[in-house]
Amino acid sequence: MPSYDYRCTGCDQRFEVTRPMSSSGEVCCPACGAEAKRVFTPVGVAFKGSGFHNTDYRTAPSSDKSEAACPAKSEGTCAGCPAAD
Repeated sequence: MPSYDYRCTGCDQRFEVTRPMSSSGEVCCPACGAEAKRVFTPVGVAFKGSGFHNTDYRTAPSSDKSEAACPAKSEGTCAGCPAAD
């Protein structure tokens, strides 16, 4: 069963209650018996970096391998090689 943090509206005491998620009844302070309100605390998760979506779903980088194999193609002097096509 999950534990929930509560704060008393009467004496401002904070306490923890373990109860089922399906339970929706009122919670009373164990010290004074007044009604208590649930305290919501932030979750300690921080997402840093470039992100999984950028690294997992990006397209492959496009590069012209024929120009890298034959630098003379850019100059137009390599008529005999297959990279000149």
